[in-house]
Amino acid sequence: MDFGKVAVLFGGSSAERDVSLMSGKAVLEALQRAGVDAHAFDPAERDLHILKEEGFDRAFIVLHGRGGEDGTVQGALELMGIPYTGSGVMASALSMDKWRTKMVWLAAGLPTPRYAILDELSDWDAVAAELGLPIFVKPVHEGSSMGATKVTEADQLKAAWELAARYDDLVIAEEFVTGAEMTAPFLGERALPLVRIVAPDGNYDYQHKYFTDDTRYDCPCGLPEAQERELQALIMKSAKVLGCRGWGRADLILTDDGRPYLLEMNTAPGMTGHSLVPMSARVAGLSFEALCLAILAEARLG
Repeated sequence: MDFGKVAVLFGGSSAERDVSLMSGKAVLEALQRAGVDAHAFDPAERDLHILKEEGFDRAFIVLHGRGGEDGTVQGALELMGIPYTGSGVMASALSMDKWRTKMVWLAAGLPTPRYAILDELSDWDAVAAELGLPIFVKPVHEGSSMGATKVTEADQLKAAWELAARYDDLVIAEEFVTGAEMTAPFLGERALPLVRIVAPDGNYDYQHKYFTDDTRYDCPCGLPEAQERELQALIMKSAKVLGCRGWGRADLILTDDGRPYLLEMNTAPGMTGHSLVPMSARVAGLSFEALCLAILAEARLG
């Protein structure tokens, strides 16, 4: 397939810039190895309108977090008429918002942990009583566990809120659901194999996601085939109700008695050496280059 001149958008100005730089470099090199006329483009260093001026035909979005996953870049590319990878404006904006994602999933009858929105007037004891302990506190519009805290005592909630509030005006507290941490990528209309994440002491934070080898990833995930198919169907439904397309990755917890709880949707997941989508794709028979080409082939407008 002739993709024309392709801009790989990575870097950006979000809190996840460093991870985006790693992801984007890997994608750029893979596309170039595959013979694609691909070029690096960092929106933090160059204005987006240059894409139109320089005749780019497609954009591969590897921007993580705000300014890349939240619909803003997607909207600019729509206006310029440049097809792009991943979800459109609405689904990107919705999926970046953990609070509104939960509301859509709950309205569709999909399982997700209970939650509360926090602010400086929150009654910390009441939040702990309502959700139980431990509790996860995190910014609504950040990824990669940025600003997230696992709270084990009610008197830790205020400090956890203060940390999250440095990243975002909206902060969410989420019920801690005990079980296996799983992630499930999708590519087009196809769910890829699930990955089971086993982090030290159950702490899958920013450091353990990207910069250590202490976390274990099991793919195949070890579930019976029928159960994995059921979870893959849940993932595809969770993406569909948000309006997602192209590719993405949903995170979930599977309790010991087999109940799944959706956590969040990622519309431009990591593509680093520690990333989960390439790992799952390999088990499905797709090399990293083949994965990048398949994602690029899904680029579209509207």
